[in-house]
Amino acid sequence: MAACRRVHLILLLMSFTACLFSTADQRQQNGNGNSRGILQPPVGGNLPGVSQSRRAAGWKLAEEEACREDMARLCSRNTWNNNLAVLECLQDRKDESEISAACNHLLWNYKLNLTTDPKFESVAVEVCKTTIPEIKECAEEPRGKGYLVSCLVDHRSNISEYQCHQYITKMTSIIYSDYRLICGFMDKCREDINALHCGSINTGEKDLHSQGEVIACLEKGLVSEVEEPSQRHLVKDDCKKAILRVAELSSDDFHLDRYLYFSCRDDRERFCDNTLAGEGRVYKCLFNHKFEEAMTEKCRDALTTRQKLIVQDYKVSYSLAKACKSDLRKYRCNADANLPRAREARLSYLLLCLESAVHRGRVVSGECQGEMMDYRRMLMEDFSLSPEIVLHCRSEIETQCSGLHRKGRTLHCLMRVGRGDKGVVEEMCQRSLQNLIQEADPGADYRIDRALNEACESVIQTACKHIRSGDPMILSCLMEHLYTEKMVEDCEHRLLELQYFISRDWKLDPILYRKCQGDAARLCHTHGWNETSEAMPPGAVFSCLYRHAYRTEEQGRRLSRDCKVEVQRILHQRALDVKLDPELQKRCMTDLGKWCSEKTEAGQELECLQDHLEELGTDCRDIVGNLTELESEDIQIEALLIRACEPVIQSHCHEVADNQIDSGDLMECLVLNKHQKEMNEKCAVGVTHFQLLQMKDFRFSYKFKMACKEDVLKLCPNIKKKIDVVICLSTTVRNDTLQDAKEHRVALKCRKQLRVEELEMSEDIRLEPELYESCKQDISRLCPNVAFGNAQVIECLKENKKQLTSICHQKVFKLQEVEMMDPERDYQLMRVCKQMIKRFCPDSDAKSMLQCLKQNKNSELMDPKCKQMITKRQITQNTDFRLNPVLRKACKADIPKFCQSVLNKATDDSELEGQVISCLKLKYADQRLSPDCEDQIRVILQESALDYRLDPQLQMHCTDEISRLCAEEAAAQEQTGQVEECLKINLLKIKHDPCKKEVLNILKESKADIFVDPVLHTACALDIKHHCAAIPPGRGRQMSCLMEALGDKRVRLQPECKKRLQDRIDMWSYAAKVAPAEGFSDLAAQVLLSPSKNYILVMMALAVCLLFLVGLLCGRITKRVTRELKDRFGTDEVYAGCKTKRSGRKGLAQ
Repeated sequence: MAACRRVHLILLLMSFTACLFSTADQRQQNGNGNSRGILQPPVGGNLPGVSQSRRAAGWKLAEEEACREDMARLCSRNTWNNNLAVLECLQDRKDESEISAACNHLLWNYKLNLTTDPKFESVAVEVCKTTIPEIKECAEEPRGKGYLVSCLVDHRSNISEYQCHQYITKMTSIIYSDYRLICGFMDKCREDINALHCGSINTGEKDLHSQGEVIACLEKGLVSEVEEPSQRHLVKDDCKKAILRVAELSSDDFHLDRYLYFSCRDDRERFCDNTLAGEGRVYKCLFNHKFEEAMTEKCRDALTTRQKLIVQDYKVSYSLAKACKSDLRKYRCNADANLPRAREARLSYLLLCLESAVHRGRVVSGECQGEMMDYRRMLMEDFSLSPEIVLHCRSEIETQCSGLHRKGRTLHCLMRVGRGDKGVVEEMCQRSLQNLIQEADPGADYRIDRALNEACESVIQTACKHIRSGDPMILSCLMEHLYTEKMVEDCEHRLLELQYFISRDWKLDPILYRKCQGDAARLCHTHGWNETSEAMPPGAVFSCLYRHAYRTEEQGRRLSRDCKVEVQRILHQRALDVKLDPELQKRCMTDLGKWCSEKTEAGQELECLQDHLEELGTDCRDIVGNLTELESEDIQIEALLIRACEPVIQSHCHEVADNQIDSGDLMECLVLNKHQKEMNEKCAVGVTHFQLLQMKDFRFSYKFKMACKEDVLKLCPNIKKKIDVVICLSTTVRNDTLQDAKEHRVALKCRKQLRVEELEMSEDIRLEPELYESCKQDISRLCPNVAFGNAQVIECLKENKKQLTSICHQKVFKLQEVEMMDPERDYQLMRVCKQMIKRFCPDSDAKSMLQCLKQNKNSELMDPKCKQMITKRQITQNTDFRLNPVLRKACKADIPKFCQSVLNKATDDSELEGQVISCLKLKYADQRLSPDCEDQIRVILQESALDYRLDPQLQMHCTDEISRLCAEEAAAQEQTGQVEECLKINLLKIKHDPCKKEVLNILKESKADIFVDPVLHTACALDIKHHCAAIPPGRGRQMSCLMEALGDKRVRLQPECKKRLQDRIDMWSYAAKVAPAEGFSDLAAQVLLSPSKNYILVMMALAVCLLFLVGLLCGRITKRVTRELKDRFGTDEVYAGCKTKRSGRKGLAQ
């Protein structure tokens, strides 16, 4: 048994036989008679049918009767004199060529005798005498034990001596033709052969070809054992080692794997005819053509079995073991004492160990990397080479992925199931897929994944042609073009399937690992590339990295710049598909099914989760909130949004987009340019969605959060919603301003950002949730076709204010009150009048912006659209004094003094329809207002005189009369006071009394100031300049001047002015008849403003004088009568007194 202690003895005897044949043939050809001892078959193994005479002389197979006919039929004549050539010819015959049983038995016994004669070691020593000293291990082997030839076989690739190499190589085919000829193999595998029913071990029961099938059967049993451990016979360790050793020793020449050789002989000629045998080249060639249509199924099965053996022991691949031998030793890939030898020999262990060295920047030979590439591709092409996948994913393969075996399709189908696109995958299957992706490492070179390579070839040629083939950036480039026009559907699916698993282990992205391995070790306490830690699993490392990526210097340690760039790249990719974020998918699986099952388009799932943020489970809400907070700082993470907004970014935001650090600047720029012509619908929708999302939590507005977080904690604790925070801070700022506080409680930087937020909110009603919720019904009823954004819906509600529901009306009124106090928050006004503000009001502050625009409204340079918008705001202001902050301030004392009765009817959230302003107008006509209030009312009168729409009371009461009497004037595009003039002229035709009263009020007001009557003022402008230039306007002074001029025959007025003045006198006369003075003050005002004022005053003076004279006369007569009466009354009193005294005295006397 000493000679069979190691499997190396397999080839020991083969070499002896080779030497025997060679030496015998040579000596016979030279006529040397001393060849007998070697030429004849070895002693102790008599061949049946061989005559004794033949045994004594030089024996030849060609002369034996049993094989003569077969040899003549199958072997060329020039081989007959060489026993080795005859043996090789007969055992390498075609499948369809049969030889007789007697010849087959003769050949087997002949080979057995050859391999059991210990004398042949001396022949090997003779043939390889120069080679043995060169190979140190072989020179040290003890002689006589069979180890020498075994050593020579192990080192046959290093044998340079031609004759030695030829015989060592050729004679291996003898022993591999039958497992029974392998020394020790039969003893070690006897039980397994019987248990697996691989055939009998009795001589003669199997023919030559079936004996090769015995080894193939054992090999299949060995690989099946791993795939189905519970249902298969477990091959004994000794037999397992023997099987793998046989496979290893046959790895350089496919002729030595007899079963594969016969199974693939035709395929070799078809696909690898020009491939030289040796060094595993034919194996590799056949592996590369394994899934070709022309490949026979029998050969494909044999190749698969061979590949499975390689998976179990990398040494079964001659080329891989040779190419990576020095690198394995260099990086100690087989020196782990904690692992069993079988584990170290596995292909996966070798790949992980050497890939780890490559990812750490170590040098691995190009030849070894090429071999690794081939076998990584092999693993990705055929899932059956991974026993864990076969074992754990059997049900998924049968139900979801049957019939897709070739070219990696089954694996990608399983990956798709693992993504959740085709059902649910078991945890063990998922883990097996993840392990395979790590072993194959397709992230380092997309070509490893054949299915992906073929699907994405056209995309790579167009979109990524600038990147070197095989570069890891190809995958990143493909991700950048995901959901673009250049992407094809098949490539999209294969790419997402692979990225799903790459995203679950940060190490599988080679660029990220290379740039961030130092940061990960420093901040996240990671280990080597192929090492894992329970405390920091692979999926958690990236979460750790991105938490540090966006830290400020004050918050502690941060990532290096290169690492942060890569982290941002991965975040951009993950934003394309929620399934690429493993933590998000894990925590939000239930919520995705509940809320977002119908959201299947790119990026819709994350948007859906954000829309339902308040309804999400706690874990899901936290991670979605954190991701949204991160997006607010760097919106470029939202790759789909950035892609959609590319035109507007290039035109308006390229400077902030190019910054390494975003800090919310890009989103702010997109919001500001939301309505530029470059803005497309997708970008606008995305920006609006993010704005709406920000309203859910103030943390989602990065710039606002950073500017105001301290103020929020101090002044608005426990408030989360952004709108509530904005209201809280705005209220604080307003109160501090009104109270003239020495120091504002809200910091300056927060006040500035608060201003930005308020202006942004005014753009879309949905950004003011309270207003939006209150007016939802009104919007659907009154503004169904009005698009959100650009404050269009808000404007629609304002225009239909009278038809709004009570609660909506209240909210709109409050909004208008705020906008009038701060016109900069009036989005439509600021948008439409943007250029006019730059032209006319560059130095005006925000609160006086509307006032400035009103003052320049009638300028020839004023834009018509802006002028129309200003008019709208004036109409709004005149409906209620509270909407005119300038008037409210100027008339602060006058309003409660003169208009208290109107105020008593007012409510806080509805308009007074111009009643207070009408009240003030009447007092203006009576000249009873304070100077500041009078100035403001004069402006209002002048404006409303030009445009009747600015007088809400007139418009409310005279709508029907205007349409009946003044339709043409009302339809004019430019209002110049013609409607009011029409109403004045048709005063007698007005039937509606409230309307008639309003017109009479207008006439009354026009007496107070000629500027209030634009038609008269225009007609008399020259006369005022000539005759009344020295008289200041106001209080009816210039009007009185014109009346005096009209009555003075020496003064000649312009005909138009004279005509208009006469009309006004007639109107006033009529007004005096139909609307007599309501009180003394009204009477006095009418007298003072009357054109016959002097006459009336003279007559009144004469009347007073007459009354005075009458009084004097009546007074003297009255005085005389009074004295006479008094005297008479006094005499009667004296007489009565005396009489009383006498009566008194008489009584006393008695």
